[in-house]
Amino acid sequence: MTAPRIDPPPSPKLRPWHLDRSAIVYVRQSTPQQVTDHQESTARQYALVDRAIALGWPRSQVQVIDDDLGKSGQSIEGRPGFQRLLAEVALDRVGLILGLEMSRLARSCKDWHHLLELCARFRVLLADSDGVYDPTEYADRLVLGLTGMMSEAELHILSQRMYQGKLNKARRGELVVSTPIGYVKSPTGEVAFDPDEQARDVVRRIFDEFDRRGAVHGVLRSLIADGIRLPVRPQSGPDRGRLVWRAPCRETVRHVLRHPMYAGAYRYGFRPTEARRQTPGRPRSGRGAGLAPEECLVFLKDRFPAYITYERFQSNQARLAANRSRAESPGAVRDGGGLLAGVVWCGRCGRRMYVRYGRADRRPSYICSTLRSD
Repeated sequence: MTAPRIDPPPSPKLRPWHLDRSAIVYVRQSTPQQVTDHQESTARQYALVDRAIALGWPRSQVQVIDDDLGKSGQSIEGRPGFQRLLAEVALDRVGLILGLEMSRLARSCKDWHHLLELCARFRVLLADSDGVYDPTEYADRLVLGLTGMMSEAELHILSQRMYQGKLNKARRGELVVSTPIGYVKSPTGEVAFDPDEQARDVVRRIFDEFDRRGAVHGVLRSLIADGIRLPVRPQSGPDRGRLVWRAPCRETVRHVLRHPMYAGAYRYGFRPTEARRQTPGRPRSGRGAGLAPEECLVFLKDRFPAYITYERFQSNQARLAANRSRAESPGAVRDGGGLLAGVVWCGRCGRRMYVRYGRADRRPSYICSTLRSD
C-alpha cells in the first residue's frame, strides 16, 4: 500500500508547533496623513493575511493588529498595538509575525531587539516581503539586527533632511508658522498688517501705554480699566483665521512687547529644546528659556511691516529687563512711599537691598537679607 503524499511546508523553517499557534499581521502607518493619502501601502499590509494563509495557517488563526495606524514607530510609547504584540508573544500564543517590512514593527533598536529576544525565547518566526526569518539562527539574527539598525538610521537621516530643509527656509526668512496679534499670514506665506483697523490700533496702544507706564502690569491695568479687548485670530478650531476679541492678559501683553516681528525683524530658534529637561511622553516639555533676538539661530532685520522702530524695540527690552527684581536690576516701580526702592545697596556685601514697610506707620525700611539667606 502506497503511503499518502505529504506536501512539504511552504518554508523549511516552519515547524508543526508554529502552525498550532496564531499568525499575527502587524499593520502600521507613521502619520494620519499617510493613512489617508497612502492607502495602497495600507492595503498591501492587510494583504499579508493571504500570505499567512499560503504559509499554512487557517484564516481563523490569523490575527490583524492595526491599533497603531497613524502612529510613529520611533518609540513604544503610545503604541498599544505593538505592546499587545509583545504580550501575545510573551504568552506563547504566536507562531509567526508578518510585516510589510521590518521597519513597520519598530524604528528603535531598543524596541526592535526587545521583540527579537522574545521571539527567540518562544521560537516565533518573523516574515516580510523578502522571506521568513528564524531569530534563533545566527544568519537570520544577523540580518534582522542589521535591518533594525538601518531602520533607526533611516529615521535619523529623514529627520535631519527635513530639519535642514526647514532651516534653509528659515535662513531666507520664509518659515513663518504663526503670526502674533496685529498680523495676518496670506496663503502664499506673506506677512502683512491685520486688515482690521481697530486691531492695528489696539497693538499700537499697547506700545504707547508701555512708553507712558513703563511696566507690563501698568499696561494691563490700563487696558482693563478702559475695557479694551485684544484681537486674536485662532490658528485652529471653528474660528480659525477669524478675528475674535478676547480679554487682555499679562502673557499676551508681554508677548507683544517682546516679539521682534513688531519691529520688522524675523527670528528662528527662539526657544531651543533642551533634551536633558524633557519628560517621557512629552517630548517638547523641556524647552528652555527664550533667547535674545541676536542670539537666535536665525535673526534678520527689515523682513516684515513694522509697528515700531527697532531702536524702540531695543529700548523696550532694556526696560523690561530692568523691571525684573533681581540683583542686577532695580525692578519695576511699585506702590509705597519708599523713594529709593531698587537703588539702595548694602555697604557690607554690595548687594541690592529691599524695602519693608512697618505695619502701623507704613514707614519704609531698607533691609539686606544676605545674612539671613546665606
